[in-house]
This record gives sequence, structure tokens and C-alpha cells, in this order.
Amino acid sequence: MVQLFRKRYIPNETVHLKDDEIVFQSEEMIITKWKTLKPRADISYGISAYFVNDGYKVSKMFNSSNQVVYWYCDIINTVKDADHESIIFEDLLVDVLVYENGLVKVLDLAELAEAFDMNLIAAETVSTALRSLDKLLEIIYTNQFPILQEYINQEFIN
Repeated sequence: MVQLFRKRYIPNETVHLKDDEIVFQSEEMIITKWKTLKPRADISYGISAYFVNDGYKVSKMFNSSNQVVYWYCDIINTVKDADHESIIFEDLLVDVLVYENGLVKVLDLAELAEAFDMNLIAAETVSTALRSLDKLLEIIYTNQFPILQEYINQEFIN
């Protein structure tokens, strides 16, 4: 079974996602069900689709009453080990929130700049993050986001 990890730059940490349940896996996508790593008042659990080759992860976040709080999109870079026994998802800091009412918020662009200024990430990584963000926002703004949501909704029902 493949092991999943999340690497963050701020704070600098790598976390083994040992409790995440992989419910689907292909070369292009991994879908997981999970509970929050630390207790939170607003979010209890979720389901995520890692679009490995596209540079983003889309998550449907639920509260403890099983209501959708929002869709949370992380800009990521995927690193597979040579034997495909572990995958590290590098959090490239920029996030996009999509609310059920259609409101879209882009978060943490300043954090990306801060990481670059502190030499925590290379210019190439910043460029990759911005291109992935642009691709995701184009999907959202052209009303194609339901296509990404469908992977999660379909898997969550099963």
C-alpha cells in the first residue's frame, strides 16, 4: 500500500497521512477520505482528489453535522519515490476556497512570496505554483469546477 505524506514549507514539516483512506488511485488521480489531523470547530472530515499531473488537490470539507463547509483547493507538487511506495504532496502555499454559493477566495499569495523571500522555495517552484493556480482558476471561472467536484461526489456516494 502506498504511503502518503504532506510537506509544508511554512511551517517546515512533513506529515505522514497515515490515517487517510485511499479510496481510488490511478497514475493521474488519488482520492482519499480523511478526518482532520487536529480537532477543529469548523471542519471534521473530508474527501480529497489529488490531481497529480495538474498541480492541485480539491477537497470537500464537512463539519461535524455532515454539512459541506466549503471546497478547499490546495496548489501542490507531487513527488513519487522510485518504487512508488510513497508519495509526497508538497503544499505550494496558495489555496482557493469555493463556497456553495459560488464565492471564490484565493488565499496565501503573500505566504508564497514570503517563502520565496526567505529562500525556502525556488523561483521555479513559485512559477509552478502560479501556473497551477491559473489553471485551477480558469476551470473555476469558466464554470468547469463541477467536473472536478464530480470525482469527489461520485466517490463519496459509493
